[in-house]
Amino acid sequence: MTMTRRYAAAMTALALVLAPQSGFAQGSRKAPALELTQTVAPEAAGFDSQRLAKLDAYMARVVAEGRVPGMTTFLARDGKVVSFKTHGSKSFGGPPMTPDTIFRIYSMTKPVTGVAMMILFEEGRWRLDDPVTRHVPEFKNLKVLKGVDGNGKPILEDLKRPPTMRELMAHTAGFGYGLQDDHPVDKMFREKEVLSAPTSQAMIERVAQIPLVSQPGTQWRYSVAVDIQGYIVEKMTGMTLGQFMEQRIFKPLRMNDTAFYVPAAKASRLAPVYYFNRDTKKVEEAKQIFGNPMPTYLDAPAWDSGGGGLVSTTMDYARFAQMIANKGELDGVRILSPASVEMMGTNMIPKDVLVSSNGTTGSRFNEAVGFGLDFMVVNDPRAAGSLEGKGSMSWGGAAGTWFWVDPTNDVVFVGMIQRLGGSGGDDLGAAARTLTYQALVNPQK
Repeated sequence: MTMTRRYAAAMTALALVLAPQSGFAQGSRKAPALELTQTVAPEAAGFDSQRLAKLDAYMARVVAEGRVPGMTTFLARDGKVVSFKTHGSKSFGGPPMTPDTIFRIYSMTKPVTGVAMMILFEEGRWRLDDPVTRHVPEFKNLKVLKGVDGNGKPILEDLKRPPTMRELMAHTAGFGYGLQDDHPVDKMFREKEVLSAPTSQAMIERVAQIPLVSQPGTQWRYSVAVDIQGYIVEKMTGMTLGQFMEQRIFKPLRMNDTAFYVPAAKASRLAPVYYFNRDTKKVEEAKQIFGNPMPTYLDAPAWDSGGGGLVSTTMDYARFAQMIANKGELDGVRILSPASVEMMGTNMIPKDVLVSSNGTTGSRFNEAVGFGLDFMVVNDPRAAGSLEGKGSMSWGGAAGTWFWVDPTNDVVFVGMIQRLGGSGGDDLGAAARTLTYQALVNPQK
């Protein structure tokens, strides 16, 4: 995997704010299976079909306006498919979008890596408040950037304490990523080519040479933390991250098209990535990214990026999301215990942590939305301005993919496009939430 592939994965820009506790729905309902071959009528799942048609109309209009060549949207409730739509084409002027189209999901890899970590947590391999240095001793001499002097040289200070595993999974450990041009730590990430290191071990060694943005636990900042988690999985298991995910997540959940690259037999199903060319004022296929050739994803990467290296299909990711909605189980296969999923959906950001810059946008935390263990968590959706259910867990990817799991209403949604830098209009994830829930007239069955 090249540097450009990982930097694209790092480009997810979602605003997160604080939630004080988990809103994960409680109850004794049996976890439903995900019916892949049958779509139920919207009314049978509590939706008004005429209202739900607004969702399809909106997404069709996005395609008709030429913002993207095509997309897929998937909606399930109580484990039953309510709607699985394809719009447009895989590429402009190309073949129609199909349900089995393969997408680069970039940072939607992060929740999957989080589940891999929690599998090992349940095996007693690590504890939430372990110092990261217990598992990555290369970080024992980390420093913190205090500022820069008049010559632009960094002023460093010692760690008050090592970051914890909890902070690593909640993006409060203090690591950078390389996203912002004006931050010295991000510049160091790019200068040292952290994400283009030849091996995951080399990646760790390069991160160890770069100071933290802040003292651990004092700031939320989107970071390289999930690539570090992927390395930890490999170190604990003696397997590559892809091998571990295949054995413990993808194969059990029958996610047959999810991997860190696309084999030749499936290459025709991989959708190209687009971007808005500011010079030509047109949406064009991304042949380059950050001045380097766009990776093909047709070859195995040098190392598996836990922060953003996966490709997947809409249905594959829906199966993963439904497992989360079912508190760790799908079709009789248990990946995690209910308690572990609930912990992933519990906000881990301290109340006194407010951010002016989170590494991607300038949003601040409040008590409506926060971050758990590799998931964004909505604790007070109405205060957050959303119609979704309390405890919803979500994240998105750099090329416009998005998903959420709403345990209160037993709703799962997955949307897939392939356009870097936004869809050229309103955020599709936010629009999809509004248009989905305005149609949910029987919210709690």
